[in-house]
Amino acid sequence: MALVNENYLKLPGNYLFSEIARRVNEFSTANPDATIIRMGIGDVTRPLPDAVIQSLHKAVDEMSQAETFKGYGPEQGYQFLVNKIIENDLNPRGLNIQNDEVFVSDGSKSDTGNIGDILSVKNKVAVTDPVYPVYVDTNAMAGRAGDFLEKTGKWSDILYIPCTADNNFIPALPAQKPDIIYLCYPNNPTGTTLKKEQLKVWVDYALSNKCLILFDAAYEAYISESDVPHSIYEIEGAKKVAIEFRSFSKTAGFTGTRCAYTIIPKELEAYTEKGEKVQLNKLWNRRHTTKFNGVPYIIQRAAEAVYSEEGKIQVSELVNYYMTNAKIIRESLLNMGFEIYGGINAPYIWLKTPNNMPSWDFFDLLLQKAHVVGTPGVGFGPSGEGYFRLTAFGKKEATLEAMDRLKTLFNK
Repeated sequence: MALVNENYLKLPGNYLFSEIARRVNEFSTANPDATIIRMGIGDVTRPLPDAVIQSLHKAVDEMSQAETFKGYGPEQGYQFLVNKIIENDLNPRGLNIQNDEVFVSDGSKSDTGNIGDILSVKNKVAVTDPVYPVYVDTNAMAGRAGDFLEKTGKWSDILYIPCTADNNFIPALPAQKPDIIYLCYPNNPTGTTLKKEQLKVWVDYALSNKCLILFDAAYEAYISESDVPHSIYEIEGAKKVAIEFRSFSKTAGFTGTRCAYTIIPKELEAYTEKGEKVQLNKLWNRRHTTKFNGVPYIIQRAAEAVYSEEGKIQVSELVNYYMTNAKIIRESLLNMGFEIYGGINAPYIWLKTPNNMPSWDFFDLLLQKAHVVGTPGVGFGPSGEGYFRLTAFGKKEATLEAMDRLKTLFNK
């Protein structure tokens, strides 16, 4: 008799973005003439940079010739890409990361979900709240989350660290010691950041308590303020306590192309139940080479082109395009009287719903009255209730139109 992983049966309802899609599809079917502007899912809308496209074409041509054809590649990533990552993303910040500490993958979502494979189910997990749903859901699937409590919207074994306007979205150190801490900065969904001295508090805490920090830096390219760290490894001691996840998805438009990388320093160690130290780099390498066959050659050549002179200029133009949208959204909503956060170092705008309206009710209001789709804050955790996320990844024309619709709706 085949048995299921019963942890999956504990998962509540649909995945957040699947539920959004369901509601939007229902509305679209009932209102076929409505022009819907989607500002919910953080998917990019601009085409891939030309330098990336040219590199893709060249790599495809290589695959058509016996002399340059590539079969299985190194699961950890081709050295031509790993070298470019280190030379351009890491060395300029003085991070001193070695080639065998970088693992190329098909996305940060995959890696943040799969990293739990090398970690005990007995670990106590802490997340900032609101939080990217994948962190919580994958721990629930593995059996680290306990039971889902309908009344609170929380998992019984997860430590939730509230991040709201009341604490300026700066998470406080947990009263109960966790083993694993998820941090995402610039933050998804709130768009807020931690300054170096604020992040140092967490690194020092992890060093003192033998915690592991899982640091998602997928949006670091959008940072504009000088005192906001682009990597947790800018903080002294972080290599001993942190794994960092990075992605080409939002930076260079690879959401449909899939390429990312994870950094696991060799000095980072965790423990067996007997207290013996184990190098996590070796464990992840074993998992990576066993369960993953590597990112396709043509995709890695495309990612390499991101670091060419032309690629750097074109990626910068992409980032500026989306951050211009963020500025439009921020200023428009502020002029409408909304309480706004984010949108300065990240392409997400986090707004307080009017009159403490439940976030799913606000979702339905925007969809039905303005035909604009956002993301209800409660979908990111209990502390997200009463908030709402809009993304700046749309087309500029659609962003302007969406703001005009909201002005019409809320000026009535």
